[in-house]
Amino acid sequence: MKKFLSLPLMAAAVAAMALSSAPARAQFYFAEPDLSSPPVTGAEPQLAMNLPGATPDELRAALVWHLRAALNVAALQCDFAPSLLTVSNYNASIAHHDDELAKSLATVTGYFHRTVGKGRTGDRAFDVYNTKTYSLYSTVHAQRDFCNEMSKVGREAIFAPRGSLHVVAQNRMGEIRKSLVPTGEQYFTNPAYGFTATLPDFGKKCWKKDNFQANCAKAWEQRASSGG
Repeated sequence: MKKFLSLPLMAAAVAAMALSSAPARAQFYFAEPDLSSPPVTGAEPQLAMNLPGATPDELRAALVWHLRAALNVAALQCDFAPSLLTVSNYNASIAHHDDELAKSLATVTGYFHRTVGKGRTGDRAFDVYNTKTYSLYSTVHAQRDFCNEMSKVGREAIFAPRGSLHVVAQNRMGEIRKSLVPTGEQYFTNPAYGFTATLPDFGKKCWKKDNFQANCAKAWEQRASSGG
């Protein structure tokens, strides 16, 4: 006699097969830090765009260019976890959004031609700015947060319609900047974080022939028990 799975069991089996076929992702934490941030315009000081007097179009172009730099740094820095796909995400993103990236580059370069000087003077100013931009996204102590964030952002960039990379930048740049600040596991706590040592009195009055005097020892114990 043939036996058939009930509908609930069939649904569970299909779900299990779907999960088993999904690509594995790097899992750094039991509970990730909250990096959520509202959309930005590029004028926020914490973004460090450093473009005084820039127009809204120039700020938008700078956001796109900063996003490209962050994706590029992630491709170079995050391949220790291949499942994050930061290399393929970067390559696919710049190919998919090549027109918008080219226009953003021209706009940001135009800002320096307008504010610093045309020709080589403006080009050199942009080169310096571009180098500083890349250094903004290089991190060691916050590498896990940054790489994890850039994996998500890179995937979003791939599926964003052409001409809308600036929307990804506006929505995600605040989170990217926050990911550069070291955090850590949010599920477990480290008891050492709240620990402070209470040291004894090392003054001459408390020591006699290298022996700690009883009255000072009692005072030390009282301070230690009170958290002082």
